[in-house]
Amino acid sequence: MKVKTKKDRRTRVRLRQRQRISGTPERPRLAVNRSLAHISAQVIDDHAGRTIASASSTEPAVRGRFEDGARGGNVAGARIVGAVVAERALEKGVKHVVFDRGGFLYHGRVRSVAEAAREGGLDF
Repeated sequence: MKVKTKKDRRTRVRLRQRQRISGTPERPRLAVNRSLAHISAQVIDDHAGRTIASASSTEPAVRGRFEDGARGGNVAGARIVGAVVAERALEKGVKHVVFDRGGFLYHGRVRSVAEAAREGGLDF
């Protein structure tokens, strides 16, 4: 696969990461996806092929927590999404996860989701 665009680069990095990162029932995968306007996170058990918990900046329940200029496209909104996904995962009995940044750089909104999930009680 020849890298021509940023999207091609991200896809290539994501596929390379997924060769090493896999979610198990004991330690599912915390996958982060971001777009220009929104961010979402899922806790996934790859062996069973199911999503255990998820949170997205498009959900009305998550949007209700946004305050002080927070939205899906900024760090403050990403922090709220990370806290919500951690809260939902802990309700399902998941404490340990593997972080999957999805080919995005560990910086900005992706980093905020990770830090908020750690503060929320997830271990990775």
